Amino acid sequence: MTRGTTDARPGVPRPAGHAAGHAVVVGGGLAGVTAALQLADAGMRVTLLEGRPRLGGLAFSFRRGDLTVDNGQHVYLRCCTAYRWFLDRVRGAALAPLQSRLDVPVLDAGRPAGPRLGRLRRTELPVPLHLAASLATYPHLSLAERASVGRAALALKKLDPADPALDGVDFATWLGRHGQSPRTIEALWDLVGVATLNATAPHASLGLAAMVFKTGLLSEPGAADIGWAHVPLGELHDTLAREALDAAGVRTELRTRAASVSRAAHGGWEVTTPGEVIAADAVVLAVPQGETHALLPEGVIDDADRLLDIGTAPILNVHVVYDRKVLRRPFFAALGSPVQWVFDRTESSGLRGGGQYLAVSQSAAHDEIDTPVAVLRERYLPELERLLPAARGAGVRDFFVTRERTATFAPTPGVGRLRPGARTHAPGLYLAGAWTATGWPATMEGAVRSGITAAGAALSELGRAHEHPLQEAV
Repeated sequence: MTRGTTDARPGVPRPAGHAAGHAVVVGGGLAGVTAALQLADAGMRVTLLEGRPRLGGLAFSFRRGDLTVDNGQHVYLRCCTAYRWFLDRVRGAALAPLQSRLDVPVLDAGRPAGPRLGRLRRTELPVPLHLAASLATYPHLSLAERASVGRAALALKKLDPADPALDGVDFATWLGRHGQSPRTIEALWDLVGVATLNATAPHASLGLAAMVFKTGLLSEPGAADIGWAHVPLGELHDTLAREALDAAGVRTELRTRAASVSRAAHGGWEVTTPGEVIAADAVVLAVPQGETHALLPEGVIDDADRLLDIGTAPILNVHVVYDRKVLRRPFFAALGSPVQWVFDRTESSGLRGGGQYLAVSQSAAHDEIDTPVAVLRERYLPELERLLPAARGAGVRDFFVTRERTATFAPTPGVGRLRPGARTHAPGLYLAGAWTATGWPATMEGAVRSGITAAGAALSELGRAHEHPLQEAV
């Protein structure tokens, strides 16, 4: 039986028939929440379906004893205008502030004389001079290597990330052609690229790498200033997002998965869940590529099986709670060590009674994603002691690991031709998700952009006036 959705209370019968102006969004991650908000803000009735008991997708929090733990460390940059819009829309911007100016401490643990600290900082000078002073004194590269970085950056600035030819080339090959030594790639290009692309240079599409570096480092002086949540991610992506959805009139159904999406006899769409069949004028599928493939009606996109060829990449997070403070900075990056990035999550986790909670974020973690916790403990605790002398002799109150085996789509060369756009061949059916053709790698920014694009496509096709949050009214 097909039912409308005029009453959101469970168990209340809904009038039969197709109600105009109704959209169903499948998936409650950042892409789905964004699409639902955009559709509702344009005056549509919206039903959001999410199979998990929470919103937020793969950027969420959970409880561990007295701590509130993020499944992984997520950051964004000042150039991430869509995610910044999202934070404003859910009234969470003050809870995830940006640095006033880019400043990244980089600790090289590979020196025989002991770890050495360097910094990547910007000034207010125009691009590319804003990074010149920092690179000139960056101690982890030789004078010749620093000079080569400047030449490569100028060459990179000339690339068009949207050029399909760049998609088939790996970033490492391009860097090699432009005089970048293995040390330069490790100490600079991969330092940034692994964290933003979730891949090392040999495994990253030049098109996506060019997009990251051009937008983040070569567009405007403050583009790469870093922001991160000073509260648990769940407060932003679940609690505040749910409040925004409720205020917009969105009916949100958690623990509810879509079993099928099909054309209705009247020409609209029907979304079947275990409890009902929901009629809709528009459907946005904002779920991972495999789940999307399973729900797509036949023939709505060209070569739907290509979605299954979009690979995934893992992220591992190592969590350590010490009995004392061992890190004075909010975060740092490491070279010459298995450790990549370390963040202080003490305050955001709610840790009480002294001590310090550090989260070690390990991207492109293919070799470690299934490593037993005991082995990771033996590997990472000594490394943290090597990087942080104050950790030597400190008591470890807790050590645990979170694993996201399919954290992002893999940004491998050639992935661009596999990523579909928001529109399908079927009017009223749209795709969203960081894995779709946003032009961005798999980031929170890409997810939000995909939701904006899918909602905009739906509203345009329905002839509804709406405003693009990042552009002029359309």
